[in-house]
Formats: sequence, C-alpha cells, structure tokens
Amino acid sequence: MKTIGLTGGIASGKTTVSKILQEFGVPVIDADMVYSRLTQNGKPVWQAVLHTFGKKYFRPDGELDRKALGSLVFQNSKAREKLNRITHPIVKDEMLRIRKYIEQEQNPPLIVMDVPLLFESGWHQWMDEVWVVAVPKKMQIARLMQRDGLTREEALLRIHSQLDMEEKRKMAHRVIDNSQSISETKDQIKKILSELDFWRN
Repeated sequence: MKTIGLTGGIASGKTTVSKILQEFGVPVIDADMVYSRLTQNGKPVWQAVLHTFGKKYFRPDGELDRKALGSLVFQNSKAREKLNRITHPIVKDEMLRIRKYIEQEQNPPLIVMDVPLLFESGWHQWMDEVWVVAVPKKMQIARLMQRDGLTREEALLRIHSQLDMEEKRKMAHRVIDNSQSISETKDQIKKILSELDFWRN
C-alpha cells in the first residue's frame, strides 16, 4: 500500500481534490478533520493548547477559541512554531493509527494523507509520493479573501505563513493544476490513479 501526501497552498483547492479522490474510492485521512476532533473539550490537542497557551484562548463554555488562536499564530511566528511543536506529534500519531486501521480493514493500493503543512512539518519524508495542488498566486489571494472574508493584507499573512508554492512544486512528485474547471482537475486525478494502477483490483 502506497501512502500519498496531499498538500498545497491555502485556498488552492486541496479540499476539492480530496473530495474527488474519495469519489473515486480512494481512502483519504484529513489532518484538519483529525485536528478538529482532537481540539474538542478534554481531548489531547485541547489539553496541550490549554497547558501551553492558557485559558485566554478558550471560550466560556470550555471549547477552544480557534479564531483567537488562529489570529495569534498567523501574526506571531514563534507562537505558530510552538503550536505546531505541541500539536503535530499528536495529530500524526492519530493519523497513523487510522491508516493502520484502513490498511487492515480494506488493504487499498494507496491511501492519501491530506496535510496542509506537509513540507513545513517534515511529514513528506515518510510519504511514498507527494502530490501538490497548485493555483497561480493571484487566484490563491482572491479565493482566500472571498472564502474567509479577509483583506488582501490578511490573506497574504496567511499565505506567507506557509512554504512558498514554487518550492512546494519543486519538491512534489506530481502537481495537480486546480486553476481550471473541476472537470479538468478530475481528468488529471483520473490519469494519476490510472498510472498508479489504482483500479487493478
């Protein structure tokens, strides 16, 4: 079973690619979903954030205030590094546990790990292949502003908090261009899966 690392820039359409892969029957483990589950009251990431950053990043009901924490880490690189350092190992362990379960239950030819900070976290090193979802920077800025209701400056802060898209392209085994129609993105994914003999079973 091959393990594929799927990544891209923020607002490049990685979620769209993940959905298409799942439509084609590819198991996808989404790091954001795993992280979100682990930030629920009392869960391991919740505990790690409380211990490290304190109660001011939590709402009165005890739930993590993701917006307040996000605002901090996008503006403060040291805080972002600290957050990544305490949360990444927890998320990685859970994703590996899920991967093992899927391998035992389904034994698929490949499994996709959808990880926004794949290169930044160093996780690309334990993937068999890395696929990068890419769009031109102008499109990325416009999509992010529209999606999250951000100013151009706020959008750029978030984009620049990640590794540059051109660097990601260079490090990828495959690049999926998501700047055209969904149909064209689907065709690219179908071609990749055919090359990897995904439907051989």
